[in-house]
Amino acid sequence: MTGRPYHHGNLRAALLAEAERTLRDQGIDQLSLRDLARQAGVSHAAPRRHFADRQALLDALAETGYLRLADELGAAIAAAGDDYQSRLRAAATAYIRFATQDAALLELMNAVKRGQHAAAVDEAFGRLFTTFDDLIRQGQRAGELRSGDPDRIRLMVLASVQGIAALATSGAVDAAQTGELIADTVALFARGPR
Repeated sequence: MTGRPYHHGNLRAALLAEAERTLRDQGIDQLSLRDLARQAGVSHAAPRRHFADRQALLDALAETGYLRLADELGAAIAAAGDDYQSRLRAAATAYIRFATQDAALLELMNAVKRGQHAAAVDEAFGRLFTTFDDLIRQGQRAGELRSGDPDRIRLMVLASVQGIAALATSGAVDAAQTGELIADTVALFARGPR
């Protein structure tokens, strides 16, 4: 009897890579464990060793998305140097770049209800929020941001950045406008409300 192999070098990573590609190219409705198995060249039962069902796959995609976004933000912030406004601008730019390059993944990440699925999703989401939280608290300690509830300020910064990302993704603003909006947003938050 010939069939597809059950084992794959790193099946979980291969399935997640295929799932991201499918999500990006065809949309969430086209994601199925059976199709991913076919694309990875394994038996249709093999993915069940890593993902109990489709929701487990979606949770894993959200988790990897949050972790990758947190890594990209951290790297951008570190590369920006010591100037706080440069660090905040770098974080916003990295977030918007991720949102425009992986819009379908970010949409999935935002749709996953934290606290209702895998704990790993909540942990990955927490890591992303911690990255922003640390940045906000650094700005407040340095006197670069107004004082006040850092959670509220973080949410306002994230809402602004997500809004710019949504405008860029929809084509309502072009790349040059996106850069200007990021700079204006950073300047607004760095000065605080008048």
